[in-house]
Amino acid sequence: MHSLLLALLPLVSASVVPRQTYFSFGNYFSTGAVASGTYIKEATTTLVLPNLNSPHNGNLGLWPGMGMDDGDLVQGLAISTVGRGSPCNLAANEVKWCITASTLEQNQEDGAVYRANPGDRVTYNSSGQGGLGWGTAMECQQAKCGTVPTHHWLDTKLVMSAPNPNYKNTLRLNGASGNLVTADGGKTWTVADITINQYTYT
Repeated sequence: MHSLLLALLPLVSASVVPRQTYFSFGNYFSTGAVASGTYIKEATTTLVLPNLNSPHNGNLGLWPGMGMDDGDLVQGLAISTVGRGSPCNLAANEVKWCITASTLEQNQEDGAVYRANPGDRVTYNSSGQGGLGWGTAMECQQAKCGTVPTHHWLDTKLVMSAPNPNYKNTLRLNGASGNLVTADGGKTWTVADITINQYTYT
């Protein structure tokens, strides 16, 4: 098992996988929006990479993301794709994940790409001003992505600019579980284990 720390920055470069006209979302853990006049100033989570989707079709992305007050979406991406255009899996029998950071405005821009294996842990960290909400997603593009195994986001922490004592009420779950708690009146929210259930694109 290896670990990788990836900082999510507001500006990154070089697209890895272009956005497609076809896309579909699977299970998710979602929070937000924050209370008026506040923002998420830091978000950290660690993804334990599952096995790749089976069959290994389409462009699959597992990501944590934070919606910003300027309309941007700052993401950390674990991408499973094959064939031409993939810097991590050049043949269908390869089993690497592509790890990168991304900012989605009108176009998607991605940063440096790292190869990672199932079982590796990838920690995503984002800090700054303007975060309105945070969550995880399972996104499929280009073709049906088969079955995505159950996977886990560990040690998630959201730090607010000021206490949001009712932030737990914004939690939305779809095929997911996780206990969002605070020990300081809503300034810091944590989830020990976000479990995203197995999902099949049909």
